[in-house]
Amino acid sequence: MNPFIPFALPDIGDEEIEAVTKAMKSGWLTTGPNAREFEIEFARYLGGDVEAVAVNSATAGLHLALEAIGVGEGHEVITPSHTFTATAEVARYLGAEPVLVDIDPETLCISPAAIERAITPKTRAIIPVHYGGLSCDMDSILAIARKHNLRVIEDAAHALPTTWQGDKIGTLASDLTVYSFYATKTLATGEGGMVITRDPALAKRCRVMRLHGIDRDAFDRYTSNQPSWYYEIVAPGFKYNLPDTAAAMGRVQLRRLHEMQARRTTIADAYNTAFADLPLTLPPRPGNADMPHAATDLHAWHLYVVRLHGQDPARRDQFIANMAERGIGCSVHYVPLHLQPYWRDRYGLTPEMYPQSQAAFNSMVSLPIYSKMSDADVARVIESVKALLS
Repeated sequence: MNPFIPFALPDIGDEEIEAVTKAMKSGWLTTGPNAREFEIEFARYLGGDVEAVAVNSATAGLHLALEAIGVGEGHEVITPSHTFTATAEVARYLGAEPVLVDIDPETLCISPAAIERAITPKTRAIIPVHYGGLSCDMDSILAIARKHNLRVIEDAAHALPTTWQGDKIGTLASDLTVYSFYATKTLATGEGGMVITRDPALAKRCRVMRLHGIDRDAFDRYTSNQPSWYYEIVAPGFKYNLPDTAAAMGRVQLRRLHEMQARRTTIADAYNTAFADLPLTLPPRPGNADMPHAATDLHAWHLYVVRLHGQDPARRDQFIANMAERGIGCSVHYVPLHLQPYWRDRYGLTPEMYPQSQAAFNSMVSLPIYSKMSDADVARVIESVKALLS
């Protein structure tokens, strides 16, 4: 009996375990020296004179980012329907309204044309989502933002180490970028995330608000040679700081990032070759015809999403069930927000309003792709997909 191949699995080795153990033995369990070094190393990795603020999830980071730019009651934030709910829900935390728009049928990322159609006098920000590890058309999105005096916060939960036109996501002209280090991501700390910005004022606001609105981090207060117990609450903040144990793991993962991404790319290339003649649409990738990306741009390959021909959800569901019977886990990314009861009912959304997202959802399947997959695992996935679709 072959072992089950899960849809996703973190790539954690002895070095990560040793780093976490060392952090625990140091006595720093909450935010401390490892979190500080992780921020420094992450900013240095991205380059471009950015600042990095470690947080306990990308959801927290998106919330902090919107709060930092002043989004609040009566404001609107444009984001795709084809995303995880966190991208939209953070606007509701602040009393603002997310405005959900459709995706580009080729890239599966937010449609710049749909963004422009959705702008109103209430619009304050755009949150593009780099879907699956492929960059959005950031030139078009940033041009729209400049034209309408809007802020841009990139949801880069899938996008490490993605590039756009040769530049790393996180170093573009957006106001802030937010990464995720959830267990399935290309860099995993279990839970965690990072907020990136070039604006010192935005970075300072995120740092203050991530820990109850206190004007000094605990690390600063508890490591000074001089008595430094005094602090001030300058705003009603949140509890969004990253523990040192998670940061220690993240520092090791960051050093291994390109090794892990290279393995994901090798798997994606094997899939692309094996599935070229099957009745499905392969994932979009840099270098494809009609794609705005530079052919040399990096795809993070957080997800490998194929679309079965025919747009028949029942056939898609049966395919996933058949793969499970063969011991292979698959998933669907995502059930679009316009189909989710809260968003559907609050805003009166229908599938007809999002034809591209709906069509993609009806036929899409996420196949296993993670850097711990063995060649034998990859071969089993290929064999099973071919057997079911040939």
